[in-house]
Amino acid sequence: MKKIIINSLKLGTSKLPKLKKNITNEIISDSVERTRDPKHGDFTSNIAMRFAKSLKTNPKDLAKTIVGNLSKEELIQKIEIAGPGFINFYLNDKAFYKELQNIISNVHLYGSNKNINKNKILLEFVSANPTGPLHVGHGRHAAFGATLGNILEATGHDITREYYVNDSGRQMDILCISTIIRLLQQQNIRIKMPAAGYQGDYIKTIASSIDEKIKINQKDLKNEIRSKDSNQNKEKFIDELIEYAKKTLGIEKFNHIRDKSLTLIKLDIKEDLEQFGVSFDSWFSEQDLTKNGSIDKALSKLKKAKLLYKEDGAIWFKAKKFGDEKDRVVIRENQNKTYFTSDIVYHHDKKIRGYSHLIDILGSDHHGYIARVKAGLNAMGHDPKDLEVELVQFVSLYRDGEKQAMSTRSGEFVTLRQLREEVGNDAARFFYILRSNEQHLDFDLELAKSKTNENPVYYIQYAHARISSVFHQLEEKSFQYDEKNGIKNLNLLTTKKERELMTTLSKFPEILLLAAKNRAPHNLAQFLRELAHEFHSYYNASIFIVDDQDLRDARMTLIKATQIVVAKGLKIIGVSSPTSM
Repeated sequence: MKKIIINSLKLGTSKLPKLKKNITNEIISDSVERTRDPKHGDFTSNIAMRFAKSLKTNPKDLAKTIVGNLSKEELIQKIEIAGPGFINFYLNDKAFYKELQNIISNVHLYGSNKNINKNKILLEFVSANPTGPLHVGHGRHAAFGATLGNILEATGHDITREYYVNDSGRQMDILCISTIIRLLQQQNIRIKMPAAGYQGDYIKTIASSIDEKIKINQKDLKNEIRSKDSNQNKEKFIDELIEYAKKTLGIEKFNHIRDKSLTLIKLDIKEDLEQFGVSFDSWFSEQDLTKNGSIDKALSKLKKAKLLYKEDGAIWFKAKKFGDEKDRVVIRENQNKTYFTSDIVYHHDKKIRGYSHLIDILGSDHHGYIARVKAGLNAMGHDPKDLEVELVQFVSLYRDGEKQAMSTRSGEFVTLRQLREEVGNDAARFFYILRSNEQHLDFDLELAKSKTNENPVYYIQYAHARISSVFHQLEEKSFQYDEKNGIKNLNLLTTKKERELMTTLSKFPEILLLAAKNRAPHNLAQFLRELAHEFHSYYNASIFIVDDQDLRDARMTLIKATQIVVAKGLKIIGVSSPTSM
């Protein structure tokens, strides 16, 4: 419906040569918004106030000129100028009836726009380290990323969803040594897991699945752990223990156990996400960057550009030259490449694969990561503006009023799978995006499981089920719904509740565009709550199965349109639309 106003303003401004030079479709669109009070119309525009100064005229006078240039639009009832120069538009009933018809006629496409943007976008999200199962924090990343991807796709963007598997480096070695310790324990060797190892029971499960016989000097290993493993030196010790295991077992055996452990965790992550309704078009392995020579090529390019230098035995990248707060190490003194090196090359790889825009969804603790990766992209010859980073705040899970721990190393964390089993996929998906990703999320288990109106996902799903029940009642009373007749008689929808429901329904395309533009899936969740509220209010105040067939079909058409929008919105979020509850 917003298009009606935009098209009208295009006409009004096109007849002003001085204004036409400086105005764009985007500017016009941004100037139009819904009014907060229906007394002031359905839409308002501040276009005159935005350009009055540059045109050296009074905003109210400019507004009068624009309105004077407008031709009569059959869907616009009247136009008023308010305040210092706002242009308020009042739509007539036909506009809302036309929108209902549009919903009914375009069940699958309503709200979507497949022609907005043909640029290729790579959306990377979750990308949790493959050192353990996904926890509830990862679940928020998954729900946010999946929903954002669906919203962007619905609004015309070409989206590829990718999971970056951090399967190289020290963390993989720690995973391996943790598995080795559990393998030794399976052989009845009494040995303690090092403090810096991965403590969770999932390591025991991995070890049981691998079931390798490990030959290692028990006495020496026990002595190593007892003498050196302490809070003061636990990180240094785990590194020494890794080197000890590599020498004792041999690098081939060590890598064999590491790769098996990695494979099992990756399979678990994939299965968990698929069961959560989150799928990826691509799983990108960090190891491939080394295997295909991409890292060496990138470092060579940076070296030729004189963007690397040696200091204190390490190789540094001149990140500061490209806007970072300081230079960054790419190769440590021990000749091991840093994670930052892989980050530079990975994002360079994204660009050379043909993606025009990159969106990374990361934890809020990665704020400092943004400048350095943009610096890397810039140094590799790409526009740093092509990278967009959306930060997701932490999740606190509360059970019976107690906050749950989520430390992977300690093993004391609640997994995504456990959460899903307890509250269900629907509640988890919806609650994760109910708030802005920029806000901390306190996940209330009791509320998520409740079957009350206070539970937003239950409230919305109940609206969908209620509508199904009305159609079922229609059949029980031997009435038949005539859709064509309903559309023909939409003019019978004249009550205040009907107008409010139609108004809310008409917001859906705008909400999708807004959610896409602002990377804000919570906008859609909040809209669905509003729509459910308007429907339940209408339901409680109305009788649908009346004797008058024309009125009955008209009202059934209205609630059918409501059901269509509810179902489409829930599908985008990844939530089911039950027909009974």
